[in-house]
Amino acid sequence: MLIAALTGLFGRSEKATAEELALLAQKGNDEALTNLLSAYTPFMKKTAAQVCKRFIDDHDDEYSIALSAFHEAIEGFELGKNASFLTFAHMVIRRRMIDFIRKENRRSEFSSNFTISASSEEETLKWIEDSAALNRFSLEQQSQIRREEIAQYEVMLSEFNLSYQILVKVSPSHEDARKSAVQIAQLVAETEEYMEYLRSKKKLPIKEIEKMVRVSRKTIERNRKYIIAIILLLNSDLHYLKDYLKERLL
Repeated sequence: MLIAALTGLFGRSEKATAEELALLAQKGNDEALTNLLSAYTPFMKKTAAQVCKRFIDDHDDEYSIALSAFHEAIEGFELGKNASFLTFAHMVIRRRMIDFIRKENRRSEFSSNFTISASSEEETLKWIEDSAALNRFSLEQQSQIRREEIAQYEVMLSEFNLSYQILVKVSPSHEDARKSAVQIAQLVAETEEYMEYLRSKKKLPIKEIEKMVRVSRKTIERNRKYIIAIILLLNSDLHYLKDYLKERLL
């Protein structure tokens, strides 16, 4: 239902930004690397926190692991091969966090005089089993993250008297109309005075928007619910949901 409600949700500019910065950083562009790290520090902490099931701050070892994994994702990202940079980075961070937790657990077991003796064949089988378990764990975690973020987004929509069911009904049927709605949403999302108006009035500053775009007032009003829904998501920290949707809508 969510996919049907938000078909055509994003333009390509936001997605391209993270990917372009990653590719520039790979080539040694320090400014691109700095911008990428600054923009996605909350994303790194949130991903680490989801694995550890607790809050992560700058002083935690887990944050250092997540930061190192993010650098690894930048270096390893391949345009056209990986789904998107954020999806790729999310998976790399999760895997490194799980590796770190397993290593810490093994260290704790060792300190308690716990030893394991196994043949090379047994070790190989164990590695295969662990890899399969990790893949299952990752898929389960992805599903859980989506459910949590969809629930959060539903709460955000309700504050504006919107719901997924409403969005299904009001989503523009034509691609051009959807792209136009997305562009308007991005304009509002990037303009603080427009965002302040939306937050306080719970409605779009249509008069001001009309002066900035080549779209009639009637069209803006007809698509206002859809536009508001996009704005809310663009301004959220629901990184996984945004990335998940973009990969299926573009």
